[in-house]
Amino acid sequence: MRYVYRFSEGDKDQKDLLGGKGANLAEMTRLGLPVPPGFTITTDACRAYMRDGVVPAEVRVEVTLAIRQMEDELGRRLGDFHDPLLVSVRSGAKFSMPGMMETVLNVGLNDASVRGLIELSGDERFAWDSYRRLIQMFGKTVLDIDGELFSDALEARKREVGAASDVELTTTDLEALVDEFKQIVRTQTGREFPQHPREQLDMAIEAVFGSWDTERARIYRRRERIPHTLGTAVNVVSMVFGNLGPDSGTGVCFTRDPSTGRTGVYGDYLPNAQGEDVVAGIRNTMALTELETLDPASYAELMGCMRRLETHYRDLCDIEFTIERGKLWLLQTRVGKRTAAAAFRIATALVDEDLITMDEALSRCSGAELARLMFPQFDPTVERTVLTTGMGASPGAAVGEIVLDNEQALDRSATGARVILVRRETNPDDLAGMIAADGILTARGGKTSHAAVVARGMGKCAVVGADELDIDVAKGEVRVDGRVLHAGDLIAIDGATGEVYLGEVAVVDSPATVYVADGYDAALDHAGDEDARALVTAIDRVMRHADSIRRLRVHANADNAEDARRARQRGAQGIGLCRTEHQFLGERRKLVEQLILATSDGERQAALDALLPVQRDDFVGLLREMDGLPTTIRLIDPPLHEFLPDLTDLAVRVAVAQERGQVDPHDEDVLTAVRRMHEQNPMLGLRGVRLGLAVPGLFALQVRAIAEATVALLRDGLDPRPEIMVPLVGSQRELQLVREESEHVIAEVARAAGVTLSIPIGCMIELPRAALTARRIAQEADFFSFGTNDLTQTTWGFSRDDVEAAFFTRYLENGVLTVSPFETLDIDGVGALVRAGVEGGRAAKPELKLGVCGEHGGDPDSIHFFDAVGLDYVSCSPFRVPIARLECGRAAVERTESQTA
Repeated sequence: MRYVYRFSEGDKDQKDLLGGKGANLAEMTRLGLPVPPGFTITTDACRAYMRDGVVPAEVRVEVTLAIRQMEDELGRRLGDFHDPLLVSVRSGAKFSMPGMMETVLNVGLNDASVRGLIELSGDERFAWDSYRRLIQMFGKTVLDIDGELFSDALEARKREVGAASDVELTTTDLEALVDEFKQIVRTQTGREFPQHPREQLDMAIEAVFGSWDTERARIYRRRERIPHTLGTAVNVVSMVFGNLGPDSGTGVCFTRDPSTGRTGVYGDYLPNAQGEDVVAGIRNTMALTELETLDPASYAELMGCMRRLETHYRDLCDIEFTIERGKLWLLQTRVGKRTAAAAFRIATALVDEDLITMDEALSRCSGAELARLMFPQFDPTVERTVLTTGMGASPGAAVGEIVLDNEQALDRSATGARVILVRRETNPDDLAGMIAADGILTARGGKTSHAAVVARGMGKCAVVGADELDIDVAKGEVRVDGRVLHAGDLIAIDGATGEVYLGEVAVVDSPATVYVADGYDAALDHAGDEDARALVTAIDRVMRHADSIRRLRVHANADNAEDARRARQRGAQGIGLCRTEHQFLGERRKLVEQLILATSDGERQAALDALLPVQRDDFVGLLREMDGLPTTIRLIDPPLHEFLPDLTDLAVRVAVAQERGQVDPHDEDVLTAVRRMHEQNPMLGLRGVRLGLAVPGLFALQVRAIAEATVALLRDGLDPRPEIMVPLVGSQRELQLVREESEHVIAEVARAAGVTLSIPIGCMIELPRAALTARRIAQEADFFSFGTNDLTQTTWGFSRDDVEAAFFTRYLENGVLTVSPFETLDIDGVGALVRAGVEGGRAAKPELKLGVCGEHGGDPDSIHFFDAVGLDYVSCSPFRVPIARLECGRAAVERTESQTA
């Protein structure tokens, strides 16, 4: 197996082998762009390292060959005393994991070669600055020394000499820092800082491989659903230096604004800076446009490279670059992370520029991003106290308590509190707190800093570079403009404007919410500025295209007329699930209790007579709102205990009454009945079809109410389209019995009204047995609807309400689960049963209508599976209807691409 590839030997399609960074460096090299020479050690080597605990022996040999080729190409030698070759060692996984893994710069410097770097560069200060950076990075990354020890020493030196920033430190200061840093290494590790360049290189390579399995990297991968088995590649690149004086610098740029999606020049630049300074956010940057004045030639070349890369990748590109004494070098490019708003605007802009098709634009705009755009925004009409203003790095409105570190963020969010993580700058160790927080606020950094990039990737609101903030973690204080705030105080941040407010700020619907609820024109009127109007237009274009090509219909789960109205406004094409048990809560619960506990035909009929009119009115309202659209009504499916008095409470009441000699015969009769019907596991007991068969007249009542409601609306000239769904069916005979009774009732109502009623009768497939015997059950069914919530519970053998708090966190941490199976469908297990149910049902009835009504019907990842297995519709909550519409369109694009591949 070959483990090392030179940049000239790869391309962008080899991300599995070379990682994203290595594949893109190879692609830029292939395009003839200015990339420093280097090579990539493959993800195969990392996987071998994870398996065996050591770097494969072959890697050392292949690295030697690659290093010698670099030395011959550049005319320098690694660690040479007069003309040293220095390299950077960087991670690069298949999927972008910004800030999660390690980088070491200036590998090859030692006490002797630093003199050679002075000779080569003619700049003594630059050489000592590069050396102190190596020791600092190497110590933290490779030797696992607390990075604060180096940072504190650096800050102390700056205070001692009165330097406001790193660049103000003199050569003498930096030489002294090198000695201090080496002493830190000696104290913390018991050994000298490694002087042999090859030892440095080998240790750095192993450290990058090891960083794949750090806790923060695992947390990030769990959140982003990146497999832990992929491994990272390692990129070894010859160093180019941005800290060689005012004609040098380093920067990050985007071919479009990753925050809003606007076209133009976006990025950050730091003159006389190296490597990670921009991304780390330790110094506030200047706008990229200022480079045009500082270095017109490099700026013009960079603009050409940006245009060429965007054209080649046909997407927003994120580019890292260094200028070394007027010479431009590209260090990395990738398809850039962007906010949800930018995703929609960039996709449609690229269509207008004829770089991509509308199908491609749709594939780049996810339902999860649309959901983020539907979050509320701050009300611009209310008075607010502005504390300070930074840069809006990731749009959104976040209100929460100030927390200053991971521990505070995790502790307060665990209690249900909303929190804003406030830091000088964030680094990869802050990931846990960033995940827990509702928003992120930093005093330092720009739009390409760690905080900005990670927040955009997570879809979290972020404000960066609010440099008026003075953050004192030790005292738990944030000082700004003479005001002192403390951890726990409430603030609000606006990730679009960069403003930071004191206290709670009222919110209003976003333009995206107005669009999906009230339409395009209303959303344009609601939009406050040109960016918001452009976003509404982009969303409308993408949604209309999704609706035009999707095969799956989108229905809604709605239990009453108000929910149905809301769902129809959002584009629902029917009701996929009306849970009638929800109509019996509150005051009506007593009527169901009377029906279940009735001991005579007279008591039972009295309860039925009382329930019929209220149930009929419910269905009239629901069917009126959904006029002309299919409306699937599930017959009552409660766990029995929800409609009976609590056994313990009732037993205590009866015992107390008996003790006082005040016995209520009714209570005693009820207690006897409740004890008879008490279940140890109500979720698997007398519910669903079993309850309907066990309690005479219960299902017939509901069917009669549906039929009579239909007749009433037909007489009003409407077009009601009810469908009756039988819950928890496990056998063909169960469905057959309910169907026979239902058809008898429907026919009786039709005859009495003098009309013809055709009401389909189907069932939920929510038990493994139902899925596996679907061929037989389908003979009695007009449709199937997969109840994936209960199907998940019965397949896994655990109750959602009981296990999510009990052990799901542990299961997600140790990799038993990568995501909750109640959030995204378990394709291997539950999905296999759905597929079996589809195949069995269609084998019996090729035209059998199939849908899903579990919560997975609104989950973007699950929708793609439902499209692939051939369902006809998905059903979800009214809020998620627009999200499902979008994802159904994306699923159609994905299916078409797979069929033509």
